[in-house]
Amino acid sequence: QPDPKVRTIEGVLFDALIKIGAVSQDNSDNPTKVKLGRAARTDAGVHAAGNVVSMKLINVIPGVPDLVARINEELPPEIRLWSIIRVQNSFNARTTCDSRKYTYFFPSYLMIPPKPGTGLYNTLKAQGAEMPAHPFWEGADPSATPQDDLKRKRAFRISPEQLAALREAAKKFEGSHNFHNFTVGRDFRDRSCQRFLKSIEVLDPAVYGDTEWIAVMLHGQSFMLHQRKMMSALVLSCRTGTPPQIIEELYGPRQVFIPKMPALGLLLEYPIFESYNRRVALANAKLKAGDPDYRAPIDFEVHRAELDAFKQNHIYSKMRSIEDQHGIFDGWIRSLDAYAGHDLEYLNPKGIIPQSAVIKRGEFRNNPFREKKRYDATSFPAGGAVAGSVEEDESSEDEEAHLPLDKEELADLEG
Repeated sequence: QPDPKVRTIEGVLFDALIKIGAVSQDNSDNPTKVKLGRAARTDAGVHAAGNVVSMKLINVIPGVPDLVARINEELPPEIRLWSIIRVQNSFNARTTCDSRKYTYFFPSYLMIPPKPGTGLYNTLKAQGAEMPAHPFWEGADPSATPQDDLKRKRAFRISPEQLAALREAAKKFEGSHNFHNFTVGRDFRDRSCQRFLKSIEVLDPAVYGDTEWIAVMLHGQSFMLHQRKMMSALVLSCRTGTPPQIIEELYGPRQVFIPKMPALGLLLEYPIFESYNRRVALANAKLKAGDPDYRAPIDFEVHRAELDAFKQNHIYSKMRSIEDQHGIFDGWIRSLDAYAGHDLEYLNPKGIIPQSAVIKRGEFRNNPFREKKRYDATSFPAGGAVAGSVEEDESSEDEEAHLPLDKEELADLEG
């Protein structure tokens, strides 16, 4: 989204369009003047391989035979324009979009159970979990540092049984459900929390460098703000032996705290416009491609080769490099394992939400889990430490408390 205080993809694109004359100077001071909109919204820094931006555009510019190539000349290598097509007058990138595809990537070592003696380990035992000795922690050096543990974690490989458990639990997300616990600023009674997930697929793990990675592909009509909570519930339930029925419990009226998975692993693949494409196909039936009324379908697959090369060079390599250097996912999981409060007590062998984990608005919570802003970031200084000052690394809860309450504004934050 264009934001004068933050460098965004839309902001950089809009500036490039102004520079080459595709947006007039009269309209250059405000993107709303050209009705700029997008099909899917991502948090600042979250990766996107494909998105659709709709706007009024000057597409015939003297001396510019190839508008796409000219615009790309003004864009940095990590932002690419794939194509420009003329659409029907009623087209709106967000509301015309039928569905979106996302992929979430995480290292398989997140599936290692909590380290014996940690807060979450003790909480699980107190709730009746057997917590048998895990091979990874058996015989581990008690004086090992987190860095020592991480080095061994990178050699971890998920078992077929754990992979099957992930896939079984993931299927609980498919279909129509109330996702109020998987977002922020929404109440169970809010009908907009009802969303439909077409499919979710846990792919076979793959090793890159020393680390094994797992990819989860999601295809849904729309996703609520902070959809990473879905991945967190999936991973945390499976690594703690919590029955998959807990996912269904989380659709119920009781409100609980679900942490967000690190933003680093989230990728918007592309939005899909099936209904629009069917509509223009009917309108195009008696037209030829060169006809002024002809409208091309919106199809990212025609750019498959370029998309795959772009993801490899600008997304996957960056994601793995940051994880290798900073251990983002390890820091996140250790912060959860260290927690000894009540917020995560829905992770238990019964697969039910205990009253102790229920959050009631306006009531004081003793020792609530506080998420760190560092796990919402996707860029880190080369060679630098992950954490900044205490102030910079404070909880993101304060920011969430100031999210817009207006439904239209909240909807605009979703994708």
